Amino acid sequence: MNTSRRKPQRSRLRTAAASAAAVALAATGLAALPSSASAAADGIVVQYRTSASGASADQSEPWLKVRNAGSTSVPLSSVKVRYYFKADSASAAYRFACSWAVKGCANITGTFGTLASPTATADRYLEIGFTPGAGSLAPGADTGDMQLRFHQASWASLIQSDDYSFGPERTTYGDWSKVTAQVNGALVWGQAPAGNGPTDPPDPTDPPTDPPGDGARLFDDFNYSSHTDPKINANGWSVRSNSGGPGVPGATWAPENVTFASQSGNSVMNLETSTAGTGASTKHTEILTKSMKFKNGTYASRVKFSDAPRSGPDGDRIVQTFFTINDLKAPMADDYAEYDFEYLPNGGWGEPANILYTTSWETYRPDPWEAVNAHSEVRASYAGWHDLVVTIDNNQITYYVDGQHFGTHGAAFLPERPMSINFNQWLIDLQGQPSTTPRSYDQQVDYVLHVKDQVLTPAQVNALVGSYRSAGKTFEDTVPGS
Repeated sequence: MNTSRRKPQRSRLRTAAASAAAVALAATGLAALPSSASAAADGIVVQYRTSASGASADQSEPWLKVRNAGSTSVPLSSVKVRYYFKADSASAAYRFACSWAVKGCANITGTFGTLASPTATADRYLEIGFTPGAGSLAPGADTGDMQLRFHQASWASLIQSDDYSFGPERTTYGDWSKVTAQVNGALVWGQAPAGNGPTDPPDPTDPPTDPPGDGARLFDDFNYSSHTDPKINANGWSVRSNSGGPGVPGATWAPENVTFASQSGNSVMNLETSTAGTGASTKHTEILTKSMKFKNGTYASRVKFSDAPRSGPDGDRIVQTFFTINDLKAPMADDYAEYDFEYLPNGGWGEPANILYTTSWETYRPDPWEAVNAHSEVRASYAGWHDLVVTIDNNQITYYVDGQHFGTHGAAFLPERPMSINFNQWLIDLQGQPSTTPRSYDQQVDYVLHVKDQVLTPAQVNALVGSYRSAGKTFEDTVPGS
């Protein structure tokens, strides 16, 4: 962590925004099916091991693999796996987490449910699902490790020796029929506890990955026709056209380079930044909320970073971002706040190659430069789609990338005032690629979500976004003005 990374001043225009009406998101149950099956129709096999084999533990750790033993490819989004257990008390609540997964924890969901017919070894279950981002399983392929865990919400020890699906002797992977799998609602693997089909609807009040039922929210699927679509302004966004920093002196901010297109059934926003090696030819892009009304809670977006230009020579020191920010009222003002995801595919700020930063700002002075911030970084390529989540509570700021913890910054960097939500793409300077050959770079955004005053897990974010899309709701803003 370094608290003195030099960065340019940022200046943005904002005005007030209006709120939209809320939408009710409904869920429906499925009919019960038989409680047992072998690896038959779809050839799905579930393998299990545990990394916590004690009779009691701080958390249960069912590690799973799903294998396709059939002859046709199976989309993982059609697969549900259930692990059955006995609650430690009637009022016990549980929390799910994914420690690591080959498919990416952001592509795995965990939902708790209550069995219709409790037994001596099972009255609850953990249902594991997959987002479309998990892809498909080809014949003979498996998901690889899914290192999963769950614990009591109180962090009290749990007893797992009386859990139906628990196998203390299973310290290496093997086929395990005490977990069930279904494909498109049909049971294809395992045996549920007596009298319980695997398609009983989950209890929506218990699981931590169910979409939260309250809390003001902003959700936008960026379902717009162009940067001139009147819905952009009506929904509280501004596509930047005014001059100024950050970035190359003399560059312009080009609203026409913010475009929208359909990809895989979702509308995706594209920010194009272009240059021909001069300030006058450089066009940056930015979209931001007009209102600074967002403070504590959860912020999330799915963003596609790129390592190479769409056209022309590579090498420019470009910055691709998702962040929140308010205005600096005076140098070193203590009510300034900013929380960044910043990807530099070609380095910059003293870095020679690609790096992803998350940075939490307390304040700064532009001249002479002085900064008070904390940042975490990983030096690696992040080209492609990534799920970005940052949570802010009364104690800390926590960043996640693809469901994995990326960094935590302390109470000294918490916000004192509300902020706007922003995406932009810009060039630090023109020193990375001196050519005057035109080139352009793309950053794409799938959606943005904010839930006021609630700290969501990445799995809860995925579930909530999935609920909006299942309901056909492309925009909602119930966050009150500041």
